Amino acid sequence: MEHLLEVCVDSVESALAAQEGGADRLELCGHLAIGGTTPSLALVEEVLSAVKIPVNIMIRPRFGDFCFTPAEKRILLREVELMRDTGAKGLVLGALLPDGSLDREHLAACIELGGPGLNYTLHRAFDLSRDPFEALDRALDLGFDTVLSSGQRAKAPEGIELLRAMAEHVGKNMAIMAGSGVSEKNMEAIARAGIRHFHFSAKQDRPSPMAFRRSGVPMGLPLADEYTRSYTDRETVARAKALLNSLTL
Repeated sequence: MEHLLEVCVDSVESALAAQEGGADRLELCGHLAIGGTTPSLALVEEVLSAVKIPVNIMIRPRFGDFCFTPAEKRILLREVELMRDTGAKGLVLGALLPDGSLDREHLAACIELGGPGLNYTLHRAFDLSRDPFEALDRALDLGFDTVLSSGQRAKAPEGIELLRAMAEHVGKNMAIMAGSGVSEKNMEAIARAGIRHFHFSAKQDRPSPMAFRRSGVPMGLPLADEYTRSYTDRETVARAKALLNSLTL
């Protein structure tokens, strides 16, 4: 099986850099600084018109956990409806019940509404589930193609053993994609655990072009610097792709 490199982006600039660096696929989000949310329809349209590689779209209403209110679920279903006909390759979904199990009813409704023409990735809501193998079996039953996971640890390199067990558990029925803390420095070790799909953002900070800067007036997160922007780095993607192409595992 060939290795697949998915780059997570939240701007047209990052999408183009990822494609130029050799990414196989994009995950398009809004607000990567808070873990990613559903991107605006305008951003989706701009990215899809700018790139030729497949694009999966994140469906997530907010920062935080994955136990959604009835109103949030209605919003998520509407977002699935809006995004399914954009030309995207797939959707990236996840939802949990208060007991830590997958919210099968809601996820089934999302997939039914999205229809059979899309691919479906279970995002890192999986990493907050109570039982990884129960969650894998339910994801398979629901029709997910891929599970994005750090092996239920903060970073994927720390969760290698669970990632290995997950890959063995699903076999060829589903792709296990490693994400969180993935880089060219640890991709080979993760690949040796049987993982063939990799997810990272390859971000580098760049200064804002603003010349006039008013201090002491924050616009959002108190720890964020409004005059620093993060974009995918083309060369970082290219190095990672070259590494994966060189592996003969």
